[in-house]
Amino acid sequence: MIRSSRARTFSILAAPLLLAACAHQVASAVQHTPGTPGFLLGVWHGFIFPVAWVLSLFMPEVAIYAVPNQGGWYDFGYFIGVVFLGVGANRSRTVYIERRIRR
Repeated sequence: MIRSSRARTFSILAAPLLLAACAHQVASAVQHTPGTPGFLLGVWHGFIFPVAWVLSLFMPEVAIYAVPNQGGWYDFGYFIGVVFLGVGANRSRTVYIERRIRR
């Protein structure tokens, strides 16, 4: 039973990775010119992602991702902005308080 659950878990995790391996980037979406967004704008766009996403639902001129951009560095900055600074950041703490009331 353990082997079948491990195999099932592995296949569930491997399927999206195999599907993502088929993805390719359109050459016109990447430009290495001075005016295109790079790493720092990627960090900023990742950080403001929640607000940009809500605005993009109602305003067609607002987008959550800049195209064209400088490629991998913009993507890395976007990832850093979302995960470490924005939505994915976990700033909460769990506080456990033990209190005994004597009567």
